Amino acid sequence: MSITPLPPAREPTGLGRLPVARWFLVIGVVAGVVLLTGIVIAMMMSAHARELAKVPAVEEQLARLNVALIVLFAAMLAFVVALAFIIRYAVLKPVDQLAEQVRKVAAGDFDHILHVDRPAELAELSSHIDSMRGRIVSAWRTAADQAEELRRSNGELEQFAYVASHDLQEPLRKVASFTQMLEQRYGSQLDDRAKQYMHYSVDGAKRMQLLINDLLDFSRVGRITGEKSVVESGAALDTALENLSATIEDTEATVTRDELPKVRGNRLQLTQLFQNLIENAVKFRSEAAPRVHIGVRRSGDMWEFSCADNGIGVEPKYADRIFLIFQRLHPRDVYPGTGIGLALCRKIVEYHGGQLWLDGTAESQGATFRWTLPAAGDDDE
Repeated sequence: MSITPLPPAREPTGLGRLPVARWFLVIGVVAGVVLLTGIVIAMMMSAHARELAKVPAVEEQLARLNVALIVLFAAMLAFVVALAFIIRYAVLKPVDQLAEQVRKVAAGDFDHILHVDRPAELAELSSHIDSMRGRIVSAWRTAADQAEELRRSNGELEQFAYVASHDLQEPLRKVASFTQMLEQRYGSQLDDRAKQYMHYSVDGAKRMQLLINDLLDFSRVGRITGEKSVVESGAALDTALENLSATIEDTEATVTRDELPKVRGNRLQLTQLFQNLIENAVKFRSEAAPRVHIGVRRSGDMWEFSCADNGIGVEPKYADRIFLIFQRLHPRDVYPGTGIGLALCRKIVEYHGGQLWLDGTAESQGATFRWTLPAAGDDDE
């Protein structure tokens, strides 16, 4: 198996740029020079002492001292050679082997097994690294299989969306159209019960069409919309208000707002977000004329928006339920709709990397929804 290689390792800094072998070599050379210098100085001092003291016993002791120094030097030299051999074959060579194996894995050969026999510490370390490599490769393969399955599911979902937007709606349009034609042509021959049944048929077909369109909008979020860019959220709100102009005029609603910032996102989806939230605020109004305020404040790298109204509000115990698809708190004959609007709003916000929630601590009458969107950076201008 070959996958994308890992990025190159960070360059060492300071004294870390010197390899371990060179550290041992430099220290060994310095130690050898110091030892040799000490022995030479000791032998020179012994020779000088022999010249000063002509006593045979002293000369004999000095000769023995010289022999002892030579033997000591030979023993130290043998010890250094043995230590260098041990370090070379017990430390440096296994470290090089492990480093070479790690380089192969980092280069993309993720099936390469890491194994070092000695010393015990490096053997244990290589075992742990190889175990971690195995788990990562297994997880990657599982994720690759899941990604392939997800691509297949997305393809099927796109096919379903095409069918839903064309083939499924055509029979519904025929049902509604022909039922209305029956009522127009034979309405005088039908009693009130028959007319009521026909009304139910037309209403059911239209609601099914609306439900299918809402489901299509929900499935399109993050799939077939445009790329994210720097968006004037105020312009997105203007478009949403223009789309809702007839509803706002009929209900005598008042919509106010703060100075809205630039965000990074998809303008079409942000327009849909504002439109759904404001439409909900107007729909679930109280006896007073609807008042809606769009606010905003900075929160770290995000902008926190809010939509506050003076409507009937939402009880805190339903704060999570209202964001579930097809969940309704009121009968359909009182407040029409498919129950997918807030679920769509949450999906749009989460697609942009933010969060949407009901503010249960708001003191104002009605409902207050808050959501976050990523701020546009200075480099995105």
